[in-house]
Amino acid sequence: MDSKMTTNHAFAPHLLWRRLLAEFIGTGLLVAIVVGSGIMASRLSPEDIGLQLLENSTATALGLAVLILVLGPVSGSHFNPVVSLVDAIAGRGPSRLGYAQLVGYVLAQIAGAVGGALLANVMFGVGPAIASTDRVDVGTIIGEVVATAGLLLVILGLSRSNRPAVIAVSIGAYIGTAYWFTSSTSFANPAVTIGRIISDTFAGIAPASAWVFIAAQLVGGAIGLGIATALFPRVPQTAAELLVPTTPQNGKS
Repeated sequence: MDSKMTTNHAFAPHLLWRRLLAEFIGTGLLVAIVVGSGIMASRLSPEDIGLQLLENSTATALGLAVLILVLGPVSGSHFNPVVSLVDAIAGRGPSRLGYAQLVGYVLAQIAGAVGGALLANVMFGVGPAIASTDRVDVGTIIGEVVATAGLLLVILGLSRSNRPAVIAVSIGAYIGTAYWFTSSTSFANPAVTIGRIISDTFAGIAPASAWVFIAAQLVGGAIGLGIATALFPRVPQTAAELLVPTTPQNGKS
């Protein structure tokens, strides 16, 4: 998605290492926000699960929007393997991910997610441990499919209708809302799901549940892409990123 770029604008994406670093940092901070706010919420409101969820979802929604705005000009702010996969399959413009770049993005996102969970554990004095929270049942699986499909519809719908200015806020708002209307509390992100395995806290997820969630997220991503393609078939030639446009880089520093 390109913010009012013209089709003849000279576009030069950031060097790959810089984009991977942005994805690593962004995904890491996102997981630190999810896990850290979950720990804080459980300590501040130990007897009120609803209030814990409100605190966790509010921090996540606001934090995600800020991270997209800050790091989007470097990497496009994917922070999510499903988003990167859809970019490689259906993206347009000079910064569409090639499949080799896709591998780099996914590895950076997973590494960042693990690092973010460990960072949150350290900040709150929680020892690293494999999560024991089993989250899988029929309802939560459907919830993850719905959450991820909705996320991709928000991203692609706004991108393909040339409304990049509201994407960061809209994604944050959607994720914050989906915490509440989906039974899974809207993980909607394989990297974040993997990171949450190593924090046996409010935000944790047991490994056996995590892999089921990831499968549901991939299905949801495919459904979201299909719906967005049906509703918004036109992909603007000015589109540069799925989330926000990366800025041109002069020189090779």
